[in-house]
Amino acid sequence: MDDLLLEAEEKMSKTEQVVVNEFAGVRTGKASPALVENLMVEVYGAQMRVRELAGITTPEARTLTIQPWDANSLHPIEKAILKSNLGLTPSIQGRAIRLFFPELSQERRQEFVKIIRKMAEDGRVAIRHVRRDAMEQLKKHAHDSGITEDEVEQAEKELQKLTDEYTTKIEQHLTNKEKEIMTV
Repeated sequence: MDDLLLEAEEKMSKTEQVVVNEFAGVRTGKASPALVENLMVEVYGAQMRVRELAGITTPEARTLTIQPWDANSLHPIEKAILKSNLGLTPSIQGRAIRLFFPELSQERRQEFVKIIRKMAEDGRVAIRHVRRDAMEQLKKHAHDSGITEDEVEQAEKELQKLTDEYTTKIEQHLTNKEKEIMTV
């Protein structure tokens, strides 16, 4: 039973990390390497992430510089940025790509808030799926191994406590990201 609870907690923790990583990819008013580092670029006949192809720096609060290690990957990276839904226009300057972050309009900020709320809801749903799967496993193992009903009930309470804890963590991440997006 302890293994089941540990496994459920591990899955919930991973779900929380996925949500946090998705949030990092949502644009706020300032430049962040996390916005572009996971963009997939087609180079050398394969799909690679920008962070595997180039150095990403933020020389100023509203500027991002992507410097490919191989000059041949400059245009594929530019194409990937244009195809992404970031709403940014890359500017090639010498052997680097510069991204300038304009001030977000209020409507655009509210759009981003809707997007992150959906991401958070997806995370909460994933956590509830983990709980449901763990509950099913608990009930199945209870019949097989002769665990008492009290022990099963206690494990279910623990599982619910974990679910509430991770749902609250996602809510906190959502609140922080909303505040970050809406701050002018």
